[in-house]
Amino acid sequence: MLQDKLLDMTVESLFVKYPYAEDFFSFLPVRPAFSMILSELFANLSEEVLQDLGMSRSMLIDQFHTYMAQMQQIKQQDETISSITILGGQDKNGVSEEASLTIHAGEIICIVGATGSGKSRLLADIEWMAQQDTPTKRTVLINGQQPDFARRFSVEKKLVAQLSQNMNFVMDLTVAEFVGMHAESRMVEHIEAVTNNIIDQANALAGEKFLASTPVTALSGGQSRALMIADAAFLSVCPIVLIDELENAGIDRRQALRLLVDKQKIVLMATHDPILALMGDRRIVIKNGGIHQIIETSERERQNLLVLEKMDQQLSAIREALRQGEQIEGILTELCGLVTK
Repeated sequence: MLQDKLLDMTVESLFVKYPYAEDFFSFLPVRPAFSMILSELFANLSEEVLQDLGMSRSMLIDQFHTYMAQMQQIKQQDETISSITILGGQDKNGVSEEASLTIHAGEIICIVGATGSGKSRLLADIEWMAQQDTPTKRTVLINGQQPDFARRFSVEKKLVAQLSQNMNFVMDLTVAEFVGMHAESRMVEHIEAVTNNIIDQANALAGEKFLASTPVTALSGGQSRALMIADAAFLSVCPIVLIDELENAGIDRRQALRLLVDKQKIVLMATHDPILALMGDRRIVIKNGGIHQIIETSERERQNLLVLEKMDQQLSAIREALRQGEQIEGILTELCGLVTK
């Protein structure tokens, strides 16, 4: 049994194999020697120490086993999500949506439509795993199955990470402390290396770099968005990422999406940006609160994407020139290939 094996391990080997075990022993008045066997450690605890802890020796051992079992359960509870399916409901006028869409891991689906058309409502239906119990009457399936009640309303088993338009931190932490705390809660190994990687990846996305020592409350909107995208890609266990507008974030949009897709996330993104819309594998067109059309991005559209990205790079160059205090007289005609008379 695992319990017997745990008691036969040394403190050092226990901490190496199960880093979270160190937290259990942190409340002991004396730090255990690394070379000590666990069974000897418990056997050698004095009665005075046990009295201070308020429990018997057998009770302490039982609590140790319970703690280890619970932590193992938390680590193993992640479920592989290979697809989500959206079954149509109705629009704002009660007209039925004739739609059925299955989205697989690693796909990007864009949601387009006029302001107020219902893009955010669709994202909310997915986040809530709607079962015909939202205003749209849509149904969302996970791996082709109806999610059970516990899955829908469990805090620990959230499937969806949502990056909204407005992000504000209220904690008095540095970037490194914030990411490190999240990494610790996920019980990942090599927390410092993971934290540094996430900060590096976020800086690769952000227009303006920030330091590990930067307070999270001092991050700009774009820096916050970049940090949370990197965090969602490398640390979050949520298999589905919903993004409500990315065009105004001031970050490398293509690289941001690539990070998420490379981690086999299912990405759904509401957008007004033609470049982002064409980056998706498919796009959902929303009108009057309903799914009006589902369009697969064609090869010709992808060719147009290259043109749009070139235009965007030119605009970015102009934007950067203005930021640096330069004048753009003549730059526009040169960039656009125009000749002034």
